[in-house]
Amino acid sequence: MGRVSDALERHKKEKVIKIKGLPIDRPEQLVAKRPESPLVPGLATQNGVSPEIVVLSAPESIDAENFKVLRAKILFPTNGKKPRIIMITSAFPGEGKTFVAANLAASIAIGINEHVLLIDCDLRRPALHSILGYSNTHGLSEYLTEKKRLSDLLIRTRIKKLSLLTAGSPGPNPSELLSSTMMKDFLAEAKERYQDRYIIIDAAPSHITAEASVLSNHVDGIIFVVMAQKTPKEPIQRNIQTLGKEKILGIVFNGYSKNYRAYHKHYKKYYRL
Repeated sequence: MGRVSDALERHKKEKVIKIKGLPIDRPEQLVAKRPESPLVPGLATQNGVSPEIVVLSAPESIDAENFKVLRAKILFPTNGKKPRIIMITSAFPGEGKTFVAANLAASIAIGINEHVLLIDCDLRRPALHSILGYSNTHGLSEYLTEKKRLSDLLIRTRIKKLSLLTAGSPGPNPSELLSSTMMKDFLAEAKERYQDRYIIIDAAPSHITAEASVLSNHVDGIIFVVMAQKTPKEPIQRNIQTLGKEKILGIVFNGYSKNYRAYHKHYKKYYRL
């Protein structure tokens, strides 16, 4: 627990490095902490923001607005109890869970007070590093197997107040690593160390792996991503019951096609006033 505290404390005290040419109304670009995780060419835009991070690349879009609504429901829950550790998962691959995790994390981080630690716990098919423009040389796997210190693995992303812990190299036993005491202690310490920090976890699909079920024991809430016209109803219901219905914060219905032309016209006009 002490090592985790020290690593988180050192990471929080890191200085922000400003990059020339970055618009002042966008998050400042920050230098990645570890040299073995450089920006991957072609994965980031000129301003260091992937087009997939729609809350920054298209802040006036309908998609970005939907993430703002989701953020508000998390920061201002009706029961008054904020979920600090949130797991994003889906029943099957390809439903957009990583897209939702990255955009939700960015949406919270660009707020006034909240800090976010985004963790890629999909050790089988990690993808968060690609969206944020980093390599996946070392990460969570190396920490849980005690090959690397946490302070050497945490990345300060180009989005202010958003830190990233990539999945790292694939291992033969992801469910065992994520169910370890070390993982449990890490999440508990990360949550309790700073009261203004939210932890967003991108977990493996729950219908084909055991990892999401394991992690559900250590999170405050779960967001379940469903791809429209793809996922059968029965697996969704079964997975929600397995993960714990009481922890489900909501279901994100992804890929739903609807004509927003009329609404979008008024939406754009409103923001141009």
